[in-house]
Order: sequence, then structure tokens, then C-alpha cells
Amino acid sequence: MSILGNRVLRREDPKLLTSGGTYVGDLALPGMAHAGYLTSNVAHARIVSIDATAARELPGVLAVLTAAEIDLSPMAAGRTFNQAMGRPWLATGTVRFVGEPVALVVAESPALVEDALELIEVDYDPLPAVVDPAEALGDLTLLFPEAGTNVAFRMDAPLSDEFFSACEVVVSGELVNQRLAPGSLEVRSALASWEGEELLFQVSSQVPHTHRDVVAKSLAVEAGKVRVMVPDVGGGFGAKASVYPEEVLIAYAARVVGRPVKWVENRSVSMTGLGHGRGQLQRFTIGADKDGKVLAYRLEVVQDSGAYPMVGSFLPFLTKMMATGVYAIPACEFSSLSVVTNTTPVVSYRGAGRPEATAAIERAMDALADEMGIDPAELRRRNFIPAGEFPYMTVTGSSYDSGDYGRDLEQLLEVADYEGLLSAQRARRAEGSQRQLGIGLSTYVEVTNGVMSPEFARVEVLPDGGARVFTGVAPQGQGHDTSWSMLASDALGMEMSRIEVVHGDTARVARGVGTYGSRSLQVGGSAIHLASLEVAKIAAAVAADHLEADPADIVFDAAVDGAHVAGAPEPFVTWAQIAGLAASKGVELAAENDFNPEGPTYPFGAHLAVVEVDTETGEVRLVRLVAVDDAGTILNPMLAEGQIHGGLAQGIAQALYEQVRYDELGNPLTANFADYHLVSADTMPSFEVHHTATPTPRNPLGAKGIGESGTIGSVPAVWNAVVDALSHLGVRTVPIPATPETVWRAIQGRS
Repeated sequence: MSILGNRVLRREDPKLLTSGGTYVGDLALPGMAHAGYLTSNVAHARIVSIDATAARELPGVLAVLTAAEIDLSPMAAGRTFNQAMGRPWLATGTVRFVGEPVALVVAESPALVEDALELIEVDYDPLPAVVDPAEALGDLTLLFPEAGTNVAFRMDAPLSDEFFSACEVVVSGELVNQRLAPGSLEVRSALASWEGEELLFQVSSQVPHTHRDVVAKSLAVEAGKVRVMVPDVGGGFGAKASVYPEEVLIAYAARVVGRPVKWVENRSVSMTGLGHGRGQLQRFTIGADKDGKVLAYRLEVVQDSGAYPMVGSFLPFLTKMMATGVYAIPACEFSSLSVVTNTTPVVSYRGAGRPEATAAIERAMDALADEMGIDPAELRRRNFIPAGEFPYMTVTGSSYDSGDYGRDLEQLLEVADYEGLLSAQRARRAEGSQRQLGIGLSTYVEVTNGVMSPEFARVEVLPDGGARVFTGVAPQGQGHDTSWSMLASDALGMEMSRIEVVHGDTARVARGVGTYGSRSLQVGGSAIHLASLEVAKIAAAVAADHLEADPADIVFDAAVDGAHVAGAPEPFVTWAQIAGLAASKGVELAAENDFNPEGPTYPFGAHLAVVEVDTETGEVRLVRLVAVDDAGTILNPMLAEGQIHGGLAQGIAQALYEQVRYDELGNPLTANFADYHLVSADTMPSFEVHHTATPTPRNPLGAKGIGESGTIGSVPAVWNAVVDALSHLGVRTVPIPATPETVWRAIQGRS
């Protein structure tokens, strides 16, 4: 019986729940110094002068570095971005956001670092700041005058006046997917130490090999002389898939002072330095015939890139890929402009461009249903891509692998008792209740491993009969140790406890891409699966020779910790004996695989949210969240449900609570957890999670990504529910986060 598909307890949890994890902040090396950054306290200004004399003279201070002391090539913007907008290692001539590093201090202790930072005097000549991406489009205030524009990346499309000419009903709306802070429990951190020309760099990262390559290139060191090690990581959510100048400079500083140097930022620095997510302005227009069949859809996007165009500027590409969602829409126009603003740079954040696409099309469908007087569920039914038409190529160029969108919606409506909810809503409206009920639907599809990339795995049997799995992916809580040992156990017939998983060490793992975009199982897991099967094939040949049998008749059995002939448990040969026999024959019991899928996968699902809205105060209370999700073949339902639960919480948080805010001068108003409304368990209902399984043909496991699905489906479900609760009062839209003030203003007609 296969272990796959079963609820296997996480191997990671006993350590985390007893002794605890080991994070970069816990590490120490002999002679270790500490580092910290002086960051800009103005959003936009020319640097007139920096006086670090007093800081350098402070006993115990080993170095104070400004841009003038950094002997490195400038960081380059990405290939798709305006090259005039490259980010310097430390602010050079101009600061462009509050939180931009201006100087780096290395000292004997963290307390001395803070003392020295306070002694550095910076004379700023303030410049006008632009915070609103729509305002940035006007180019009245240029962050990079030499670029002549604030536009970093564009995807233009001709917008035709005749595009909706065949439509009998046309509805438009404007949406804001607000800027969010990742808020990972572990902040950014790095520890660098040199032995001659070789560097050991320990960092909190989702992409160890990328960190190695960037550090090596930046410091002009051979990649083979840089060893990146990633210990336990306390959350990443996409933001730690980027490499930041503050991290690379720790390696540079360690070389300058000739000692190990550790940097762990504080929470306020993290809230303004760790990349933000979302920040997308949208205008949708949707048109249909009189029966509700959608004929045309247009989405216009302005993407806030923050002060420097990082990955966030590219996110509209993923929004375009998923613009039409689960619907068979024959015509779609998409255009986007990514602009720089005097704010923290935007990077990937759970979903990265896909939640924005789903929010737009799902709000558009609800607006169309409201305009036409059609039940939102019925309107969706009329427009789903039929289950028999997969693989399906959308008009925006996405090749959906497999799906049955109608099935998930029908299951959702049944388990949630949709008709009963509608009846309860009608009753409250009839009685004029102060607390009105809102029911919100969302049907979604998303792309995982959307920016196609392969992944590496190596599996080997050890002399003692155990096994070791090497993987290029790097976990931040997903349960990879459990998943990968399950896959190897299934192929080798070996107890999971006998299998070691190695990740996050570039000296031990030959290569790797990393963990982001819900790619780990479908790519990294497939590589482990295939490598494990190859090892099993080699081992079967060795065992068969010893047992005088046909390799095809050999089975691996955990009960004997080895192999025997099918149907005859004795005689048997243990894994330790197989390893010895293989060694005596010069046979290596190991295999590598670089799995490169034929295409991305497209998980999908349907979510329903029920909210109560106080029509006098604007308070929103989430009553229920029901989710039906399909991520293809499920490896471990317990892990899958954990991913969905976390994703739902983050999506609900966007809809109701979280928002990074700035004043008109670019000063952050949410730079700590007292001001930034981070979601917590006591504000959540018990989630009702269900699954369907539509395997993908694009990998041998049939698995699709699941790490971001909960976030993608829940945002528009809750958003639609809030609007639905007030629709009978004439409210057609409510901005998110739907705080009491925002909802109250919508009720008063001032939204």
C-alpha cells in the first residue's frame, strides 16, 4: 500500500515544538561582529553630505561604509526594466524611499551599532515625493530624471472603441489591490565569514543558489568559492525570493573588517525594507449578451513598483496570463504600466500577480450579475470553460492543463447550503436588520511554476541502508522534509525515519532554483520521485542478482528494511546488504534528476464567504469561509490543508484588515505591528476546507501547486460578500481593506 495520499504527520514539528528552530539570528561564530544600517527618514531628497566622523571614532566600531566606500559594480535593474532605474548598493546622491539604506555600520555588539548609527549626520535637501502610482504616471515628479519617465515596464495593447460593440450589457469598475507587507515572523538576516578567498554566507532565503550566484557575481568571486547555507526560515511568502543589497553588503563588510559579520534587522526596518506586495490599480470593463454570456473583457493595470523596479514591476505579466480566469471569454484586451514611486520596492507576495487577476475578473462578474439581475452562481455557470475542452488555450495565451470548474462550484454550493444562505439573507433584509448578511462567491484558476524552470534532485542509498535526498528547493514551513521523505519512501519501500533530506546548502546540493510560485511539489517533488525510481531500479538489479531472481520480481518492503521476491518474504536482503553488494560491484546506488516540466499547472477552486455587516458602524464580521480547491493529486492531505488554511488567512487579511499606508510626503504610517493590522487567529472563523482532484498530465505525480490557492480564491470571495451585504442599499462597490470606516463611507455614498 502506498504512503502517498495519506495524512502523514509532519517530521518537522517535533523539533519546532520542543527545542525550536535554528534561524540566522541564533547563529554565532568566533570573533563575530554585528552590522546595522542607517536608513533614510525622508522619502525623496538629495544627499548634501554624510558625516560619519563621530561614528567612526566610537570605540568598538570597526567600519562605517557609505556609497563612497563601496567598491562594487552598481546593482543592475532586470532585463525588462528601464536600465536608468538601477538600484545602488547604498543611496548614492539621492534617496528615493523611507527605509533606503544610506550607511552601514559594523561594530563589536548590536548596542554599539545602534550608538554609532545615531552619531551619523546626514544633510538632506528634500525633493517632492510621489506616492500615488496614478500620480506618478504624470511624470511631474521624476524619481530618475535621467530616465525621463517614471514608467519602468509596460505592456501596451490597442484599446479599441469598438471592442464592446457586440455586447448588450457593459459594466465598468475601478479596483485597488492595496499594498501589503509580507510580515514574516523572521525578519531579513545574514551572517558572512571568509576563510581566505572562500565565503560562507548564511541567510534567510527562499532561493539559496540564486543568493550564491548574486553574491559571487557582485563580489567578483567564483561561485564555487561561495557556500550559501540556509537554516530554518521563519516565513518568506515570496519576499525572500529576492536578493537585497543589504544582504550582499554583509558579505562585503565581512571582507572589509576581516571578521565574521552578522546582520538581523528589526521589525520597523523590515516593514520598510523587506519588499512589499500587490500595489495594483485596476480598471475593468466587461460586456455580455442579454443572456449573460460574456463576450469581451478589458483590464487596464497600473502597477506600483516602489522606488526601484524589482520583481513587482513584472507582476502584471502574470496578471495578464490569468486575466480571463475560469471563463470562456472570446476576447480580452489587457494593458499595463509599471511605475516607480517614493515607496518601498514591490516584490513577489503570496500569489504574485494572480490574486490581482482573480480579484478583477471575480469583481467584474459580480458587478455584471448585479447589473443584469442574475444570480452570481448562475452567471458563472453560463460562462465556465467546459470540462471537456482541456487542454484549453485562453485568449491571453495560457494553456490550461486540466479542470472541471463547474463541479467545484456545485460542490461548494451544496456543502455551504447556498439556498439556505440566500433565504437567511432575504429574511434579514425583510426585517431591516442592522446586521445584514452578505454572501460572496469566487471561482478561480491560477498558474503555478508560471515562469517555467526545472528543479534538481539527487537520491542515494547510504552504506548503513538509509537514504539521503538532496533537493534544490528550500522550505519556509511548507513541510518539505515530510513530503520528500514520503516520495522516497514510496519508491524505495523504506521507512521515512531512515531517509534524510538535505536542502539549503549550495556545497551539498549541486544546483537548484528554489521555492516560490507554488512550484515545489510539481517540479522538485517530481525530480525526487523520478530519481528515487531510478535508484530502486538499480537496487532491484543488485538484489535480484543476490537472490537469483528476475529484477522485475523484486519488491522493496519496509517490514524487512530491504527487498525480496514478490510473494515470498523470505529470503530477503536488507538495504545495508544491498549497499554492500553494490559497492563490491562498483555500482553506485544513486541517481540524479533535473525535472523540466512541459508546462505550468493550473490549480482551481471555488470559495464562498459569509459576512455580517453592521450598517450603522460599518463593522464587518466574517461568519464562514467555505473552500473547495483542486490541486491535482494530493500527496499529503494534512500538508495541503495547512497550505489552504494559511492562504485563506492571508487573503481574508487583504480583504478586511491589512494595508501599507503612506502620507503625502512618503512617510510610512504602518511601520510596525501596532499600526499594521496583521491578521490573527482570533479574528478568523473555523475554515471549511474541501478538495477535488483533477490530476495534471504535466508531471508524473499529477500534482499542481497549492501554496497560494487559498489566498487567490479568498480575497474576491470576502470582497464580494461585503458588497453583497450592502447591495440592496444601493452600494455597488467597497474598497478594500473593508474596514469599518471604509464600509461606513460606502454606505453614506462617499466611497
